Amino acid sequence: MERIKLHIAYDGTNFAGYQVQLNQRTVQLVIERALSKMHRQEMKVYTSGRTDSGVHANDQVIHFNSPMTLDCSAWRNALQTLFPSDVQIKHVEKVDESFNARKSAKEKVYRYQVINQREYDLFKRLYEWHVIKPLSMERMRSAAKLLEGTHDFTAFSASKSNVKGDKTRTIKSIDIWEENGRIIFEVRGNGFLTHMVRIIVGTLVEVGLGRKDETCITQALETLDRKVVGMTAPSHGLCLWKVIY
Repeated sequence: MERIKLHIAYDGTNFAGYQVQLNQRTVQLVIERALSKMHRQEMKVYTSGRTDSGVHANDQVIHFNSPMTLDCSAWRNALQTLFPSDVQIKHVEKVDESFNARKSAKEKVYRYQVINQREYDLFKRLYEWHVIKPLSMERMRSAAKLLEGTHDFTAFSASKSNVKGDKTRTIKSIDIWEENGRIIFEVRGNGFLTHMVRIIVGTLVEVGLGRKDETCITQALETLDRKVVGMTAPSHGLCLWKVIY
């Protein structure tokens, strides 16, 4: 058996998230179906982590075990012909059996894109959040610094989160910059709770609009109260940018 590591990108628009769900089109489903067709037996894949419905990925990582002996270019060519057009293979590696896409990951980097102007971009509307009123970069950057470090992020997780135990996570950095008329939020950390990045971005946007003060972040980290922080930003602006091993 060989362990194969795939780096994939996908457009999350027409997926109900990554994980297999009953009667839903998901990323895991189409990948496992392709592999099962190729192997003529049921195949399972393992990922660095799930993404929600509508969330995109620039560099998601998965692994699987296979009895087939193909070189990496053959794996890429064979699988890409079986994958739908909204899933793309970026890189294929053969790895040691000790590698695990989830457990071996050290950090993840997410990017969230906002277009901050009166008119939205028709051809990018599925990949960015349209915020009409002007955002204060200074206020958002100041508030973002309060989130960096190791904290209990209960207040920044969805009520439906499947994490029942410790919700302590470490955010290494939150960088915010302007690029081609967009505002990019890049959040780097050792792990994330359900909706955590989207709630962080939604809160920072509300601070940038002047609807909330940055002190709400300190209060939320102390009280663990979800109601203290801001909205959950729409899923379509979020992209899993890369996984670091």
